Amino acid sequence: MKPSRRFLRLALIATAALLLYLPGLGRPALWEPDEGRYAEIAREMYLSGDYVTPRNDYVRYFEKPPLMYWAETASIAVLGQNEFAVRLPAALFSAGQVVVAAALADAMLGPIAALLAAVALALSPLFFGFARFVTLDPGLSFFMVAALASFYAAARSEDFGSGAGRRWFRLSAAMLAMGTLTKGPVALLLAGAVALAWLVAEGRTREALRMPWISSIALFCALTVPWFVLVAERNPGFLRFFFIHEHVDRYLKATEHGWGPWFFVPIVLAGTWPWFFFVPDGVRAMSRSGERVRSDLRFLLIWFGLIFVFFSIPRSKLGEYILPAIPALAIVAGAGMQALLSFDAARIRRTFGWFAGINVALSALAAAALLIAGYRLPPAMVRDGLMIASAVATTAVVCFAIAARGRHARAAVFALVLGMVVAMGLASRVRRDAASLATYRNLARQASRHLGPGCVLASYRHFVQSLPFYTGFREAMVSFRGELAPFSRSPDAQASFIPNDADLSRIWASGACMVLIADRPYLPQLFKELNPRPVIVGCEGKKFALLNNPASASDADCVARANEPPPKAR
Repeated sequence: MKPSRRFLRLALIATAALLLYLPGLGRPALWEPDEGRYAEIAREMYLSGDYVTPRNDYVRYFEKPPLMYWAETASIAVLGQNEFAVRLPAALFSAGQVVVAAALADAMLGPIAALLAAVALALSPLFFGFARFVTLDPGLSFFMVAALASFYAAARSEDFGSGAGRRWFRLSAAMLAMGTLTKGPVALLLAGAVALAWLVAEGRTREALRMPWISSIALFCALTVPWFVLVAERNPGFLRFFFIHEHVDRYLKATEHGWGPWFFVPIVLAGTWPWFFFVPDGVRAMSRSGERVRSDLRFLLIWFGLIFVFFSIPRSKLGEYILPAIPALAIVAGAGMQALLSFDAARIRRTFGWFAGINVALSALAAAALLIAGYRLPPAMVRDGLMIASAVATTAVVCFAIAARGRHARAAVFALVLGMVVAMGLASRVRRDAASLATYRNLARQASRHLGPGCVLASYRHFVQSLPFYTGFREAMVSFRGELAPFSRSPDAQASFIPNDADLSRIWASGACMVLIADRPYLPQLFKELNPRPVIVGCEGKKFALLNNPASASDADCVARANEPPPKAR
């Protein structure tokens, strides 16, 4: 296949991915806590001009390296301080990842499988969701996938140890350096383990000696070491905190997110559905092909399996951690759909019959769960969830109807793609419907009306991560330090904390204007202890904005909400 045609195909895939991820990207409010945290770190980096030391609420924040913050800062510089700007890097990295996965699938299986793999990845629910979310994982996943694809190209070149092979290997090292600057040494550890395990499985370990190790290590160090040296010089204690606390301790100890080893099983199944349905056919098709394709299958299975096992071991984990493994499954699913196109009519009908039955059953279960437990959720969220379940079931039935009439399998696959585009569009609406559960943009706007020079913005026994981003004010946490505790006692961090309730009462009564954000259960206590009596000037979700100016008008709707009896558990 001519390189120009391959480039055109990949350009069209990139365009389609961007058309999926960019529309409405800035519409939803920042989700707590992750989106608020990473958006605010980038905003403070942009305002301060300090691109070495990340800060969250002006407190030194060393949990993650800075590359994704740099990308978000550059986006803010061009597009302004808004939700679209801070989400744009994740969308671009995700679209880039779809392109890299398609290019890898093209090299392994050809252009049809590449297109199908790109569709399976781009429209996987987990991947689609985080492509439109401010977090570091899409960047990490992109660099890991690019590193593994580059390593594969090096290993498949005519001479692994010279020429094109050496260039691809150095590119892989550069991608691992970028991944390390995105989320730490996990990029190097996992991608290196996948590459080494595959070489061992292929009986090619001696070829490792022919890799350009010296130049690749030099390139890796040249890209990563400068930031680590600079940040360590400026911030004593950084190296131990970053490498020991954030990586070794968090992996070995259940400090947060205490999930069992089964956690990623439903995440992978739900996060890649309905494309996971075609993975078994992909495994069978690739395993029955020539030795080259079987070797590619081993590469993809090792890729997925090692990442899956690695992140399943610790109890501290989140769903997005599995993102770097999803492209491998998408390529196998693409192989399965490509094999489906060559089935006879009876087998196509049988396959889509099973597909329709499973999807209708799953959709019915999801709808029943929403109807039974939906009273806990916003009504619009339940409505759109039911629409998604209906769209998935309808799409599966349409696919079966097309196959049952003897039409070509391509028509059924095309119908599936269109149905998933609709489902992902509805999923974007669900996020907007769920805003009252974990977003505080409206609350920040209400509070901003009462904030001016010399005012204090505070939150009571909690940290609302997005408040500084929306208000432009530093947030003083009352009787709470949370994730900022490790560096909260440094002199430049003191203004971000009010140590106890007594200090809160003193500042409240001092005459300086103060807006205090508090959860509803704390309101009776605060109304009793604070003088002058707080005025409710805003509310959203479970949080209320209180002002220490008795002359200000209260928000009648929020006052009524504060006086409502607490909801009874059902």
